[in-house]
Amino acid sequence: MKKIFVSISLLLSLNIIAQNKTAFNSPPEWSKSVIWYQLFVERFCNGDQNNDPVIDNAPKGWMITPWTQSWYKQDDWEKRLGKPFNETVQQRRYGGDLQGLLNKLDYIQELGITALFLNPINDAPSLHKYDARNYHHIDVNFGPDPVGDNKLIASENPADSATWKWTSADKLFLKLIDEVHKRGMKIIIDYSWNHTGTSFWAWKDLVKNQEKSTYKNWYEIESFDNPATPDSEFKYKGWAGVTDLPELKKVNITTQRISGLSYEGDINEEAKRHIFAVAKRWLAPNGDTTKGIDGYRLDVADQIGMGFWRDFRILVRSVQPNAYLVGEIWWENFPERLMNPAPYTKGDVFDAVMFYQAYRPARYFFAKTDFAINAQQFKDSLLFQWNRLPIVNQYAMMNVSSSHDSPRLLTDFNNTNKYKYVADSIATVNYKSGKPTDETYERLHLYLVHLFTTIGSPNIFNGEEMGMWGADDPNNRKPLWWKELQFEPETRMNTMLRHTETDAIGFNEAQYSWYKKLIKIRKDNPVLSLGNICFLKTEGNKLVYKRWDNKQEILVLFNMENSTEKISLPNNTAYTDLLTNQVIKGTVVEMKPLSAMILKKL
Repeated sequence: MKKIFVSISLLLSLNIIAQNKTAFNSPPEWSKSVIWYQLFVERFCNGDQNNDPVIDNAPKGWMITPWTQSWYKQDDWEKRLGKPFNETVQQRRYGGDLQGLLNKLDYIQELGITALFLNPINDAPSLHKYDARNYHHIDVNFGPDPVGDNKLIASENPADSATWKWTSADKLFLKLIDEVHKRGMKIIIDYSWNHTGTSFWAWKDLVKNQEKSTYKNWYEIESFDNPATPDSEFKYKGWAGVTDLPELKKVNITTQRISGLSYEGDINEEAKRHIFAVAKRWLAPNGDTTKGIDGYRLDVADQIGMGFWRDFRILVRSVQPNAYLVGEIWWENFPERLMNPAPYTKGDVFDAVMFYQAYRPARYFFAKTDFAINAQQFKDSLLFQWNRLPIVNQYAMMNVSSSHDSPRLLTDFNNTNKYKYVADSIATVNYKSGKPTDETYERLHLYLVHLFTTIGSPNIFNGEEMGMWGADDPNNRKPLWWKELQFEPETRMNTMLRHTETDAIGFNEAQYSWYKKLIKIRKDNPVLSLGNICFLKTEGNKLVYKRWDNKQEILVLFNMENSTEKISLPNNTAYTDLLTNQVIKGTVVEMKPLSAMILKKL
């Protein structure tokens, strides 16, 4: 049956692709020119207080945490639990929802964003939504009628897509898709097909019926319960050992399965069919691709076999030939070795990966860390990463600098640690989690010049443009600092100095303006998205590269030295510095310490 299913999908995909400009083994052209904005919906904006969630097994006195409250301040219900901050904060909810996103589309468009990447919005009890309760519905608390939606969901047979209905949350998401497309923007959503939550409908049936469950082969079960004994023998595999995230069963594994490396394998056929039905639902609601999403971001993709991903691409491209697929391909061996994206970008799996592989060396060049590299080493690192990929995929990479899984950029640049290692403001004694230094802002601004002038599409984690700071999860998931809100000062314990520190927080106009300027420069100059790139100078901490095509030429210059430096230009011609609008003439420019230029040839 499996071979028949795949072959039918393949024929359909080939038939449609033959009529479409995007080749099956290539990324969609639009993915090379977009400015991505990653949204963590629960902490983005509370647009409808009537749908605010109540958590399962809520502690006594639990309540929605006020949006503007100091992040480190614990409410009475948190204090009564007597647990560490990093544990109680996971039970907080701030009420971000889809209406909040709709309300802020003007803000997003004004910033210059052209593509949205939403962290999971599938129905789930957690704040992060990677513990799906229902794959095929939007979280009920992201829509206007949680009670009514739960009743509607209960009337379905979740295993039979013919019975699926559209909840109010689903319909609001479809409205969001429509509004995004009206603005000429794209939208993709995040799914983890590797695991579900323990409230997932199939898992609940399995727990109840054990070996008699219809879904007993969906999950990685080690042993079922023996009803003849008083103790439970029920054991199963949870992702990364987390029992709240039971893993879907992997089958047809023909190569060694090692975390952080690709392997040949698949997912149980019944679970796979359900996943494919869900994928089609959002790509073509009611069969209409114009009303659907533009692709998927795929979580912990290395945990799933390549056979599944090849079939998934066939399915997705058969429905929407211009869809974009981006995988989370991250750590081979934390914190030393990042994964090789090459097996996933050959044209049969993903169009791109979240390209942390390009961010890490950039941080070591632009930030002040204990692992500094010079311009030549930075160039070598980038070329090593790029040269592992086909050229078309190089330009389609999602250039991620920060996310829901890493420290915010300002905090990452304000610390000297190895990338993402001991980046915890509570457990790490000398980790700085408050307002960054002036030099940190300077250095980050220079990195952003690089981000918006290099190949691959820039990605902004929501709130970075507001000047937010924060250590690794959970402190990168603070509610966003909206301009119209007044926030309590952020008071925290400095574990190194053993005293409290307080910073005023709020929307940073200068940071926002810098992002907006760089976005406009990139959008106004297509050569920065699609043009060739070559390095002209890598001397010490001075870096120069050129972007060019048959119409434009732009030089990007950095002086990361602590002294003023003279840098030669390749031509005795005139340029405009796009950062200052000054005209530059001659064969040499003088650059101040920690400075950059974007020179457009006149």
